[in-house]
Amino acid sequence: MINKRLLIKHLLAHNDENSFYDKKRKIDIGHKEGKAKFLKHVCALSNSNPKNNSYIVIGVEDEDNKIIGVDFFDDSKIQNLINAYLTNPPIVQYENIPFPHLPDHKVVGLVTIRPTGKLTSLRKNVWKYYGGSVFFRDGSISMPKVFDTDIKDVNSKIVEAIEKNAQNNIEHTLDGVFDFMKKRVDYNPKYKVFKEYFVMCWAGQKKTTKDQTYYSRVDIKLINEQVLLFFSALDEVSINITEDAFKIIEYVNLGFQNSNKYYPLEETIIKFENNASYSIDTKLLFEPPQYDKKVLHHIYNANNAILEKLKKGHQLTKAEETDLKNLPVTYLICYLNLFHEAIDKLNEAKPYLKTYNGEIYTLYKETIRVLRKIKYS
Repeated sequence: MINKRLLIKHLLAHNDENSFYDKKRKIDIGHKEGKAKFLKHVCALSNSNPKNNSYIVIGVEDEDNKIIGVDFFDDSKIQNLINAYLTNPPIVQYENIPFPHLPDHKVVGLVTIRPTGKLTSLRKNVWKYYGGSVFFRDGSISMPKVFDTDIKDVNSKIVEAIEKNAQNNIEHTLDGVFDFMKKRVDYNPKYKVFKEYFVMCWAGQKKTTKDQTYYSRVDIKLINEQVLLFFSALDEVSINITEDAFKIIEYVNLGFQNSNKYYPLEETIIKFENNASYSIDTKLLFEPPQYDKKVLHHIYNANNAILEKLKKGHQLTKAEETDLKNLPVTYLICYLNLFHEAIDKLNEAKPYLKTYNGEIYTLYKETIRVLRKIKYS
């Protein structure tokens, strides 16, 4: 089993330009340009490495390889995006890899690209790239090329050596468990060994209501691979454990006007097999809450007024400061109730919420995370 933190370190040791991995400061697949560039790189890496994995490391400075991290990204539907836009799509996996020096909410993103051995191309137009385009790696650059010859396999031995040197061992596993238990000591940390091989650690603030136990500020980590499987600063999570599986259900708070109403968002089941393998299955459970349209019109207009004051730099009243905390989630509720322009307003608010304070911006990012899961599903 590969220790993904070690793998990233070995990949970053290859400072020279190559065609089996790329590094990025960040990616943004929520906008057309960012999505198009991500698809281009996946296409190029898949075509340039037909017989081995390719990787994209996200959260790294390009010039000096400094690890700065990115926000936790838990989009399990990223394969849907790849399938929708690429012909002969590779298998793509996005994983969140924690590093000790990074804050809790920051990780390094690792994209693993497993080719099918067939030529990959764009299925349809996206941004300025045309459907049918084929990309290959030219050093560290993904370039469109005419495919007129067999693809040369030049990286298999290099990638095989990197992955071999990144294999996990008992020492790494024990260190990972001890580090987790120490770091999360205030959040009821626990661990469990599955199938005598996999070690799962999890922690969260525990509360029990109506005979049901929930957790907030939840971390769930697969220690063997140093992969952070789940992280949430705000949402409520229920956890159910059997001898073969670890199941979580994530709930989101979509109440307003000082009310807390939690709705099931997504179920994730991590199942462990006897052959030292595991699978992660997710299922969207979300049913959009419906509210009175007159009430939503009032809230929507109030949000727009607050946004205009932020844009003009005007001082907010105490009541408006309270409403500002609810602005991201109430815009989302409006959107789910067919106020289509509400998402445009939410995107428009991003730079002003980021400038206002960190708490408001965290609420915004959590709202966007929920929206992303709903849209891709």
